[in-house]
Amino acid sequence: MECLLQVRDLKVSYRLAASRRHQAVAGVSFEIRPGEVVGLMGESGCGKTTVAWSLLGLLPRDRVEISGSIIFRGQDLLTMKEPALRKIRGAEISLVCQEPEIALCPVMRVGQQIAEVSRAHREWPMSRARALAESLLAQVGFSNPDQIARRYPHQLSGGQRQRVLLAQALACQPALIVADEPTAALDARSQSDFLALLRQMKEQTAMLLISHTPEVQASLADRLLIMADGEIIEQGDLRQLYRFPSDRTRALLERHSQPRMARASQSEARVEHQPV
Repeated sequence: MECLLQVRDLKVSYRLAASRRHQAVAGVSFEIRPGEVVGLMGESGCGKTTVAWSLLGLLPRDRVEISGSIIFRGQDLLTMKEPALRKIRGAEISLVCQEPEIALCPVMRVGQQIAEVSRAHREWPMSRARALAESLLAQVGFSNPDQIARRYPHQLSGGQRQRVLLAQALACQPALIVADEPTAALDARSQSDFLALLRQMKEQTAMLLISHTPEVQASLADRLLIMADGEIIEQGDLRQLYRFPSDRTRALLERHSQPRMARASQSEARVEHQPV
């Protein structure tokens, strides 16, 4: 199947004081096909969010040095000027971040915030954009979308605000959603509900799912990339990585797994290596 996104030898360095550099991403390559969910997993500080922001052109160009290529539908995003990127960002590639309190404007009703995304990319009257916003709120699980649309972010729970962000991300039917730790700030019940919504979205859009939690990746990802120190050190499906991990991957999986999952992986490994 033809690739939707191809990242090749992506390198990102942040400019620090006194002419120093910090290399956050050191030659990352991967691809995403239409309808595929690719998981990106690693410890905090390994470069996951830098990769995500690179795809969306959100890194401050006066403070970073970027090389390599990010080919999306045949176009290299790294060579695009900001006006061209704005046409893609939010319309063809959308972001769902981990902090809706920061991403949502506190003084705008959530329905209007969703409507503004569609109006930014389409010449629609506000009435049509608001109707779409309510339809999207229903799609992401609200039984009373008209009431939710009239509320402000502070009147919603954390899980509800995260669903609003998902509705925003879906407003222009993007080909790719970048979900950066989308369940990190949610409690167990809200996390379960939100993951169920993302599973429903798999038929509509491809996704780069960034999370350091194995259970989140196992519930959604078709393929998993393990990242450390700015590099992808291993990749494959989660079951295969649990059965035959490298030492660094095993340490990562066991450190962030629920105890039951970690014990299961250890038992499976003992069975796999049992002499015949």
